[in-house]
Parts: sequence; structure tokens; C-alpha cells
Amino acid sequence: MSKERILVVEDQADISGLLKIYFTSQGYEVMTAMRGQVALDLVKRTPPHLALLDVNLPDMTGYDIGKALRANARTKHIPIIFLTARGEKSDKGIGLGEVQANDYIVKPFDIEEVHMRVRNNLALAREKSRTHPVTGLPTAELINEELRRLLSAEIWTLATVHINGFDTFTQVYGSVVGEDVLKFGALLINEVVSELGGQEEFIGQLVTGPDFLITSMPERAKAIVDRIAERFDQEIGLHYSYPDRKRGYILAKNADGTERQEPLMTVSIGVLDSNDGPFYDIRELSETAESVRPLPNLQDGSVRSAVKFGR
Repeated sequence: MSKERILVVEDQADISGLLKIYFTSQGYEVMTAMRGQVALDLVKRTPPHLALLDVNLPDMTGYDIGKALRANARTKHIPIIFLTARGEKSDKGIGLGEVQANDYIVKPFDIEEVHMRVRNNLALAREKSRTHPVTGLPTAELINEELRRLLSAEIWTLATVHINGFDTFTQVYGSVVGEDVLKFGALLINEVVSELGGQEEFIGQLVTGPDFLITSMPERAKAIVDRIAERFDQEIGLHYSYPDRKRGYILAKNADGTERQEPLMTVSIGVLDSNDGPFYDIRELSETAESVRPLPNLQDGSVRSAVKFGR
């Protein structure tokens, strides 16, 4: 299982260092930032499973960071814990009320108590199936919430992204390297959506299988999915050995021990928008979205990712 990722935003180097060393020793992946904008830039690229925020920062307050996380469709689900010297009732009211943080801890703190509260909030998120265990992207319950929102919205676009050849790749290279591919896919999609989209875009991932989901608006969707397909084809080769990358395929074993050639991984992206409806429930919407995904393209003897719009 991949490490859960914690974002620590703290401008005092000694406290930041203490938290990083402690939580790393407890088996977490820790990202740190001493300024609010740096933290928000980190989150755009690599969403954490939980954010641990100080309030007093050089460029903005931790409350501002929390509000920004809650306002963004891609980060509104992340558990937020404030860890701050501001312990007045009014301060807690802002953190727990206005920002809707999950917890509020006043300095000085007991590091083991902080760990307990972090662990409890992460466990609660897992129990609710709110985040993918490898990538930290929204899943299950949060995806269903987003699909229900689409059913009542006037204008929308829904794209489903499937990594072709992922199962065979994992069989050949192993599950740990397979998790690296899932992280790569999540990172790539996050980067493209941050570059070409807005705060309204939602990114989710199914718990089973190498499948992602993106909601957007028609005027931005084509540029987003085309760029994802383009970048995936350009960058996926880095996950293969040099010989496999050079020849353009891998050798997988059949049940009888013979070998077969399998192409390098690609993505198939199917795109629906509000004009393809009406849709009456989320099951109909999700099944239709999956059905429009195309097969990979064969161009110049090479397999390429493919995008298809509409049903």
C-alpha cells in the first residue's frame, strides 16, 4: 500500500522540521511549505490526503489556504487540521466554522496527540471511501456526489480516462511499479487540468482499475483531454525498461508459458456533454460515459491514445 501524503504548512523551520521527521518516521509521505502560495501550488500538482495548517504565515493566513482548498472541486474533500498558536474562541470559530476544518489544535502541542488526530481523520476518509489509497484523488462517494450534481446542471462535460494495458504491465513489472503508473496518471491529469482548466474542474479515480474521471465545461474539455492523451504518449515510456521502450512493446507470458507481444500503455478517453442527455440517474450517466471510450489508434505502426466525443 502506498504511503498517505500529508501537507504541512508551517513557517517556523523548527516546527516544520519536527513534523516532517516525525510523520515520515511513522510511515507517511510529507510535503512541507513555509508560505501559503507555495502550499497551494504543491496541492495543484500533487493533492495530499490531509492538510496540516498553521494560521500565521508570511503571505496569507492558514484560513485563506483552507478556504481555497474548500472552494476548489479537486481539493474540497481533503481533511484539514489547523495547528496554531491562535487559540481564542473566535479563531476556532473561523477555522471550524467558516473554513469547515475537520480539527483545530492549539500550540504548544503533543506530537502524539497530533498524530492520533491525523490518523483518525485519515481513517474516517478511508471508511467513507472518499480518497483513492494510492493517489489521494476523490473516489466512490465523492464521485457519486459529482455525478449527481451533473444531473441537475445545465451545461457540463464528463470525460472518463482508462489506461490501456495497465494490468499486463503490472503483471510484468510488478504491483509497486504499477502504483507508480497510477500516481503518474493522477499527476499528469492534475497538471493538465491546473494548466487549462479552472476551479470548477473535478478529478476522481475509481477504486478498482486504472480509471479516472474528469468533469469540466465544453469550452475547456477538448483542450484538456487532447493534452492528456498527447502527454501520456510522450511520457509513459519512462516507466518501461530501455529495451522495452526501444522496441515499443513488452513480452508477457501466457498461461502455457509462451510469450506474446503487448503494446506500451495508452489512454482511451470518452467524452460526454450535456447535449448527449438527458440522463436520469448516475448509473445511466456513468455507464454511457464508459461505453463511448474508444480503442487506441494505430498510426504508422504504433499504438496511440485515443479520444472520442459523444455517443
